[in-house]
Amino acid sequence: MTLEIDVLTLFPAMISGPLAESIPGRIQEQGLATVRVHDLREWGLGRHRSVDDTPYGGGAGMVMRVEPVVAAIESVRRPESTVILLDPVGEVFRHDRAADLARREHLVFVCPRYEGVDERIRAFVDLELSIGDYVLTGGELPALVVIDAVIRLLPGAIDDLSTAEESFSAGLLEYPQYTRPPSFRGLDVPAILTSGDHRAVARWRAEQADARTRERRPDLLPRTDEG
Repeated sequence: MTLEIDVLTLFPAMISGPLAESIPGRIQEQGLATVRVHDLREWGLGRHRSVDDTPYGGGAGMVMRVEPVVAAIESVRRPESTVILLDPVGEVFRHDRAADLARREHLVFVCPRYEGVDERIRAFVDLELSIGDYVLTGGELPALVVIDAVIRLLPGAIDDLSTAEESFSAGLLEYPQYTRPPSFRGLDVPAILTSGDHRAVARWRAEQADARTRERRPDLLPRTDEG
């Protein structure tokens, strides 16, 4: 099955260019995913194809209008669609959500600009996602992050072992990785990795993943009730 993706944006080149390169480009060439990018101004209002206006109540900046955005959503939405708004107030995007979206049939990404979207637009989306506690100039970069994380999890996209053992797939950070040379400026590859003992390597990797997670991201570990 091919995952179909539609992206609604005011800056199509910000989406189409990066997704044509490297692994995302190869995934599309293999037919595992199809990405279509739409210019929101196609649904803009009036002679100037306007998509924004000043906010009611005053304030700086412009707000994306409800009519063109909803018209764009409705033009691509199907019964099996999941419409996603990229927004700082949304659910923080994590690996388990990426895996969930990789099992869907059709994703629609709405990329806001300016001061954000008219609040009524939220009634027409299924999910709101944020990639972190900071604000960007638009939703294009978050959309790229989510799309990249999702399509690499599609069956056949990359080696299954790569996705099974990487960071967050089992709730832990990934263990340290090494390649040639065995020694570089006094920094040596752990001897166990060149020992040929696959069970010992597996134990070492599990221990390292646990230790790294406890040191750097203890928030990922299950909480234990005390008292």
